[in-house]
Amino acid sequence: MKSLLIRLTLGVSEQDITPDEAKFVSEWLTKKYLTKKENQYKFNSKFRAGTLGLVQKETAYLHVIGENVRDLFIEELGVAKEGDLIIAQRLLGKRGTPSAKVAEIVGREQSYSIAYIIFKENHKSLVDLKTDFPIGAELTPQELEKHQTGDVFKIDNQENSVLEFLGNIRDPLVDEKIVLAQFNKHDEFEEDVLEIAKSFPPVDAKKYPKRKDLRELDFSTIDPVTAKDYDDAIYWDDENSTLYVAIADVSEYVKPFGALDNEAIYRSFSIYLPHRSIPMLPRQLSETLCSLQPHVDRLAYVFEMKIDLARLEVSHSSVYEAVIHSKRRFNYEEIDAYFEGKLKATNSDEERIFDALTKLRVVTDKLKIKRLKVGYDFRSTEIDMKIDENSNIVATTEAEETPSHALIEDCMLLANKEAAKQYERGIFRIHEAPSQNKLQTLYQELAGIGMQIEIKGTTKETITNIQDQAKKMGLESEVDTLIIQSQMQARYAPLNAGHFGLGFEQYTHFTSPIRRYSDLIVHRLLKAINAGDTEEGSYVLRNIEALAMTISEKEREASKIETEFMARKYARWAEDNLGKEFKARITATEVEVKAEIKDTITGARVLISSSDDVVLFEDVIVKIESVDIARAKISAIVVGKMDV
Repeated sequence: MKSLLIRLTLGVSEQDITPDEAKFVSEWLTKKYLTKKENQYKFNSKFRAGTLGLVQKETAYLHVIGENVRDLFIEELGVAKEGDLIIAQRLLGKRGTPSAKVAEIVGREQSYSIAYIIFKENHKSLVDLKTDFPIGAELTPQELEKHQTGDVFKIDNQENSVLEFLGNIRDPLVDEKIVLAQFNKHDEFEEDVLEIAKSFPPVDAKKYPKRKDLRELDFSTIDPVTAKDYDDAIYWDDENSTLYVAIADVSEYVKPFGALDNEAIYRSFSIYLPHRSIPMLPRQLSETLCSLQPHVDRLAYVFEMKIDLARLEVSHSSVYEAVIHSKRRFNYEEIDAYFEGKLKATNSDEERIFDALTKLRVVTDKLKIKRLKVGYDFRSTEIDMKIDENSNIVATTEAEETPSHALIEDCMLLANKEAAKQYERGIFRIHEAPSQNKLQTLYQELAGIGMQIEIKGTTKETITNIQDQAKKMGLESEVDTLIIQSQMQARYAPLNAGHFGLGFEQYTHFTSPIRRYSDLIVHRLLKAINAGDTEEGSYVLRNIEALAMTISEKEREASKIETEFMARKYARWAEDNLGKEFKARITATEVEVKAEIKDTITGARVLISSSDDVVLFEDVIVKIESVDIARAKISAIVVGKMDV
């Protein structure tokens, strides 16, 4: 429902309304919430759609969705409650805060939620997993009796009905089901989608005479050791200072319309959990036919970029469809071992590839130095978590950027920048500069830990000075995390607004169409532009505003799933370690005191319920006091401070 409201806010073509959505559109058109012009539906200027915020004293603000406008003040709520999706009628001509009245409640912002059975006051009841409040949906007394305390269910918030039994809260294996169900994510694909994915024959280069044949070039892939979907391959022609970035040509297989594309849009992103992935595309495509596997022919969409080594800029680029034949699949550790002199070539292919990578590294190192003169190098810590077959934590490690990561990153950044230069309207990856208010709050917080904040001529210079101080204090990751939190969230948009964090004037996502729908859209658009196909280009762009907003939301959903899953694993680990003491670092002192454990297990975030005189980023000893498994919350007290 939320997706429909966003599209109606921005304008949606009649042919893009699904049969299920058509009944709502027809009804709202009759009620004059909508207008129809040239087969496009859009909200009447008198009406807005949004989510009802926190209700206080029978009033609330409506967070308008689909456009960047002020919230609307709602005086008379009727039966509407927090989290409802509302169509509101604007009250024009009133002075003061923009206001509106509820025209209709059309659903809930969160279509699905999770409930579980608790035993309280001598009886069982079904409550929301995160609040312990009644969920709206009910189980009959007979059903409640049949189930155990702690049994977990998926709830349809639109119908207030119980959809599915997921397991019991005491079982670690239920964690994955919980985080996926709350956003209606699933691993399995419908049979019609799988049939399409299975229908494609193996790649036969002879059937693609119009594609450039690059199979003789020494392409290779460099990915994590656990990767199964290889989006990108690179080749460096040192003689001509030309970088080839080959990307899986997903758009050759996933065409607009149809079950496969609809499912890809719905998912929009692959989700990566510590033990497995939930792919955007069926594995027959994501891990096989589209994946740029070694020693087999693959269809690719290639950016060929001539680099001016004196200016460290792309002097000329072209993008085209090709057939490649990757000579080798490397993991990051292998390339790092080669750079350290610990790995030797075992055949002629590897000799040529290693020689090219050595020369390419010199170029990408220089590109990075130049890039960081205007962009930022943030060092927020990423945690690699390993879990066992019972879904419990085995180990955690802090991921580090290595030379192999840096090399691939700058190759991909170049291709993404070049892609964004090809059009004025499409899908851009934008990141607006932070507001001065947020920067002032950041500076005050950092001053509180003894930093000397000097406001330089530019934000870049000021933050670089802060980062230099953080490095000397051994707080690089922690301070960078605060800096990131002070910034706007990167998102997808139909018009370019630059990328503050990277320091790029224009930027998009081109290099991962196997796992991001945004990149697939960019491929389709570039192909239409190169073919001079204005009809296809118009189709791709028809609902681009709504699509950009929708995939931005899907990205946040995927991130929440990945973060919450790890939080649930940490909570179960903490429950097994109640009363034990661990090293930790204070990560927040306002509004609540929080810390992050940095011990045999690292990354677990805890709420400090009792603390005396702790300061931000101070190293302390905490004792785990209590754990709320349902909410994945860990509480601890500070019992000592680390020796400096």
